Amino acid sequence: MDYKVVQLEEKIIVGVSALTGNSDPDMGEIIRGLWKELYQGGVSVMIKNKSNQYAIGLYSDYTSNQYCVTVGNEVFNAENADLTVKIIPAGKYAKFSVHGNMEKAVANAWGKIWQMDLDRSFTGDFEEYLSDDRNDCDIDIYIAIK
Repeated sequence: MDYKVVQLEEKIIVGVSALTGNSDPDMGEIIRGLWKELYQGGVSVMIKNKSNQYAIGLYSDYTSNQYCVTVGNEVFNAENADLTVKIIPAGKYAKFSVHGNMEKAVANAWGKIWQMDLDRSFTGDFEEYLSDDRNDCDIDIYIAIK
């Protein structure tokens, strides 16, 4: 799977979060629940100061068996006290671009990424959804590397 190395500035993400892990049998349900809360639960319209309309799926706070998943939007300034605020640190990232059904294309890409020998820093990995067409979407996946 091809990628290019990019340097990113710090990003502020506001949204909703939950803890899960790859070995959690409820991982998929937990992540789908966050996306449902973002859109059908009305969280997306409450997020102030959005940098753009791209949805973000952030994976951070990695431990040996779990991580925090945050879904939301990038903002200029975090002003939603009742929502989760996370920072994607500035740094070097492997950028993967995928296209297709949101859930299937991302799941397929992550399956391949987990098998790759990347020099990961585990400081924050994220998906950026560049359109909202569930079946025909462009998605960039950024993996923090050393």
